[in-house]
Amino acid sequence: MSGRLGRSLGLDLLGGRICSMDCVYCEVGATRDLTCERKPYVPAADIIEELARWKEEGLNDPDMVTLGGLGEPCLNSEMGLVIIEARKLFPNTPVAVLTNASLMTDPEVRRELALADVVLPSLDSLVPDEFAKVNRPCKGISPAAVADGLLAFRKEFKGKIFLEILLAEGINDSDENLGRLKDFCKRLAPDRVDVVTLTRPGTVKGVRPVDGAVLSRWRLALESGDTPAATRQASDGKAMSTERTPAAVAASLSRRPQTVAQLAQALNADPEKVRQAVEALEKRGEIISRDDQGEIFYHGTGHVIEY
Repeated sequence: MSGRLGRSLGLDLLGGRICSMDCVYCEVGATRDLTCERKPYVPAADIIEELARWKEEGLNDPDMVTLGGLGEPCLNSEMGLVIIEARKLFPNTPVAVLTNASLMTDPEVRRELALADVVLPSLDSLVPDEFAKVNRPCKGISPAAVADGLLAFRKEFKGKIFLEILLAEGINDSDENLGRLKDFCKRLAPDRVDVVTLTRPGTVKGVRPVDGAVLSRWRLALESGDTPAATRQASDGKAMSTERTPAAVAASLSRRPQTVAQLAQALNADPEKVRQAVEALEKRGEIISRDDQGEIFYHGTGHVIEY
């Protein structure tokens, strides 16, 4: 379950933490392969085969098929084919792509992204030193180039753009950044702007969320579209069965650390069933718990947090 996209069926196009950025707040862990090289990290045929098997199980169609994963999906050079084939399997389901927008400087990437129905790019700062500090991108990626790529894409894309800006305290929450992003949003005219902050531990210890007053001020200045992100609710869906809960919990925790409450919301599952699944998985050594300032987060054994 996604707060922005409803019951979203996620497709991992990387198969690992491969990204063009190593953001300090990333919930899936530190980037293991920092690169801008495009290649078929996971072949489109493998992804579509798995997607077809999922459909054959006879489950309800999702509200959205979402390309994302453990890194930057635009790095997969077969992304366009995945979108085309996913649309054939789910002709009545919109296709969305989550992206850090770093590769939108490439016209071919923009052409492939334009095959989707919804694109959710992020742009956390237009101040160069802030951008470098919060996103830690590959050499040669600049906020100005990313912004220009997004503006070019806006002219070419007929679907919806949901821009996300994530704020980290003392890193990219400056008034200068707010002013630059406000001007940029007027030029981009996205269908929606979501201003968010950290809700789970990132990859670098000590990176903190901004307080409510800062978040409210930024949202008031930047957010547009329908219901504000702070109050937007996920669409209703059929609750997850007891049998499927442990596997779904383990899969979700392999991607990002979460509390029991966050897991229950993300999976549209009963909190008590999730708690039982978490306890069983931890007992078997399949997941690990850690205390982050009084909140217990669980994560897969392969998830890396920098200290």
